[in-house]
Amino acid sequence: MKAKFYAAAIAIALTIPAHAGGKHDHSPKHGGVVTEAKDIDYELVAKPAVIQLHLRDHGKPVDVSKASAKLTLLSGTEKQEVELKPAGDKLEATGSFKVGPGTKAVAVVTVGGKPATARFTLR
Repeated sequence: MKAKFYAAAIAIALTIPAHAGGKHDHSPKHGGVVTEAKDIDYELVAKPAVIQLHLRDHGKPVDVSKASAKLTLLSGTEKQEVELKPAGDKLEATGSFKVGPGTKAVAVVTVGGKPATARFTLR
C-alpha cells in the first residue's frame, strides 16, 4: 500500500512544472495595469496623451518590433479605437484619449502572426 502511495506521489511531483513552486510576478513595472493572456503579461499604461502596452514573458520583455495591437477604450458610453505601433520595447500610440478610473480597455495584440486578447479595467 505504501509503495503505491509513494509511486503516485512521485508521478504527481514529476508532472508539476518546475516554475510552479515559484511565484509568477504579475506586478506592474511601468505604473500601469497588468493582465495575463496566453502566458504573456500585458501591462497597459494609459494617460490622456499617450497609451503604452508592455509585454513580458515570464518577466522578460517580448520583442514587439513586428507586433501590432488594436485597443478599444470604453469610457461610459464613449468608444475609442486606437492602433498601437512598436516604439522601442513597447507598443504605443499618442493622441488624445479619454482614460480614467473605470475605463475598460480591450487589446487585440498580434505577435509573430498569433493574436491574443487582453482585457483591462483602469484604476
